[in-house]
Amino acid sequence: MASHGVSRPAVAAVKSEQARRQELAEIEKYKSLSELVNKKKAENDLSLDALDLTTKLVSLNPEYYTLWNYRRLILLRLFEQEQGNGGSTGSEATDALSPRQQVVEELITADLQFLIPLFFKNPKCYWLWNHRDWLLQQAQAQLPPVTALKLWQGELSLVGKMLSLDSRNFHGWGYRRTVIAKLEQLQDTNMAESEFEYTTKVIKASLSNFSAWHYRGNLIPRLLDSCQADSTTRRKRLNDEFKFIEQALWTDPYDQSLWGYHQLLILNIVPTAGRQSFVSDLTNSERLDLLEREFKGTRDLLEGAEKCKWIYQALLQYAELYLELDASNRLFTTQDLRHWLDQLKELDTLRTGRWNDLEKKLNL
Repeated sequence: MASHGVSRPAVAAVKSEQARRQELAEIEKYKSLSELVNKKKAENDLSLDALDLTTKLVSLNPEYYTLWNYRRLILLRLFEQEQGNGGSTGSEATDALSPRQQVVEELITADLQFLIPLFFKNPKCYWLWNHRDWLLQQAQAQLPPVTALKLWQGELSLVGKMLSLDSRNFHGWGYRRTVIAKLEQLQDTNMAESEFEYTTKVIKASLSNFSAWHYRGNLIPRLLDSCQADSTTRRKRLNDEFKFIEQALWTDPYDQSLWGYHQLLILNIVPTAGRQSFVSDLTNSERLDLLEREFKGTRDLLEGAEKCKWIYQALLQYAELYLELDASNRLFTTQDLRHWLDQLKELDTLRTGRWNDLEKKLNL
C-alpha cells in the first residue's frame, strides 16, 4: 500500500515471543487506563487529575473521539473555576491579561503544545484538528483580541510546516483556510494575494497537488474582487492562468489534478448554471476564440501522449461546450469524436458505461 506515492514500511509477518508478550502487556495497560478514564467520566470528574489521565490516553489513541469531548468538558470547567476566582473576561478592551486570563492562556497554550507531536505522528486524525480549532475558538472567547490574534498567527506557521511535510494533506489545507479566514476577521484584512502566491510556491515545488490547485481556483475571484479589478485585468488573469496550467500540462499530461484546474478555467469561458465566471463580460466571439485556442492546445498534447485518457476526455468535454457556442463547428468532425471516444473506451474499461452514455448523448 502507498499514500501519495510513498510506500508504507513492511510489517514483520512473525513476531518474537518477547515482542508478543510486550504487546499484550501494553494492551492490558491501555485497557486499564481506558476503564479508569471512563469511570472518571461517569463520575463527572472534571479535575486536573482527570485531565492528566485523558492526556495519557489520547496520546496512546488520538482516534478515541469521545475522549476529546470529555477533555473539552474538563477544560471548560477549569475555565469557569478561574472565572469564579475573579478577574476580567476577554470582552474588555484592555490588552493586559488578568490573573484569571493568564491561567486560561496557560491551559490553552499547554494543550496546543501537547497536540503538536501527536500531529506529526497522526497528521490525518480528524479529532486532533477539531480539538485544535476548538482551543483557538476558546482563546478568542476567553482572552483579549491581541492575545487570541497571536495564537492564530502561530497556527499559520504550524500549518505551513505540516504542509511542507505533506503538501497534499487535505486536513492541513482545510485547516489553513480556517486559519486564514480567522486572521482576516481579526485583522480586518484580505490575505487572498499572499495566499495566491503561496499556492504558486507549493505548485512549483510539486505539480501534482490537487488541494493547491483547488485552493488557487477559489482564491482568484477573491483576489480580483479585493483589488476591484477591471475587465482588462480580469482577462489578463484568465490568460495568465491558462499559460501557467499549460506549462504544467506539457510537463505531465497524465496528472489528473492539472486537468481539474484546466477544466475550471474552461468553465470560466463557458460558465455553467449556478457558476459565475470571474470574467463575466466576455463576448460570444471572445468565448469562441478562447475555447478554440484551448481546444487546439489540448489536441496538440496528444503528440507523444496518445495513451493519456485525460486528453481524450477533455477533448470530448470541450467539444460539447464548443457546440453550445457555435453550431457551425469548424474545429472537429464527427469522425474525430468517435475516435476519441473509442480511445477512452479502450484506455478506461472500468467506466465503459459512462462512455456508452456519452456516446448516446453526442449521438455517435
